[in-house]
Amino acid sequence: FSRAIRLRNMKAGETLAMVPYADLINHSPQSGAYVDGRLSGDWLFKTGKEEVILYAERGYRMFEQVFISYGPKSNADLLLLYGFAVERNPFNSVDVTVSITARTSQVVDDEVDPLAEEKIEFLRKVGRDNSIDFPCYADRYPIEMLEYLRLMQMTTEDTAGKPLYEFDYSNPISPANEAAVLTSIVYAVERQLSKYPTTEEQDAMIIKDKPLFRTLTYNQRMAVRHRRNEKRLLKRTIAALQKQLQTKGLDNNKLERAQGNVGGDVLPGDEARGDRARTALEQRLEEMGLPVDLR
Repeated sequence: FSRAIRLRNMKAGETLAMVPYADLINHSPQSGAYVDGRLSGDWLFKTGKEEVILYAERGYRMFEQVFISYGPKSNADLLLLYGFAVERNPFNSVDVTVSITARTSQVVDDEVDPLAEEKIEFLRKVGRDNSIDFPCYADRYPIEMLEYLRLMQMTTEDTAGKPLYEFDYSNPISPANEAAVLTSIVYAVERQLSKYPTTEEQDAMIIKDKPLFRTLTYNQRMAVRHRRNEKRLLKRTIAALQKQLQTKGLDNNKLERAQGNVGGDVLPGDEARGDRARTALEQRLEEMGLPVDLR
């Protein structure tokens, strides 16, 4: 399978093909070049036949190595499909299992969640289960994870008698709800870290011991490096979440609930959310520390 190339623009639709020599081109996550199919001929007259072409994202000098992208894949996918991993991969992620049991009377004897049945029905209608795998990246985690946990952490103090479907889960529901959401992600990531048979420090010692490391096979060396990088990513995620809890003032026990406010809440450190997305210029000005509103 690692030698097959996905051609999307064939007359018969998307297909997998064996393309001699094209499979020798190395992958770079920074590359925008890709291999695809097209009808042969010039821009005006087509012969009706099909050919494979490499679309380059820039000009290449003579004898310069050409890279293509195998797609926005994590190191786990690259290692599984192609037998290698990339040290600096912006698409690298680790799947974290988020599972919260709806506390119905059939599950627990005490502390029954009054909203448990409504939450289960809500998840059923949107085609979700109460245990979902979400990818965590080095600098972000998916909004779908936050939306899911905001729903599952809802209390009667948040709803104030209103149905769950009236709330906007793309925004923080309340300070107390958001604190429970971020804390539950920390617990989920810590649980994911505990599943590894070794620690990051032990992996680092194996890599540092050159004579020992050279006795491992190529696949074993790649696996050890990949395992260490996954742990680093998860630890950075925990540190970022803990910092976010402190920055937003969510690390104390006296936090407010929504009390039926279905529009969500703007927490300290968050900007007021508008309908208009920021332009590239506005984002660049903010990164440079310059005022975004130039009026």
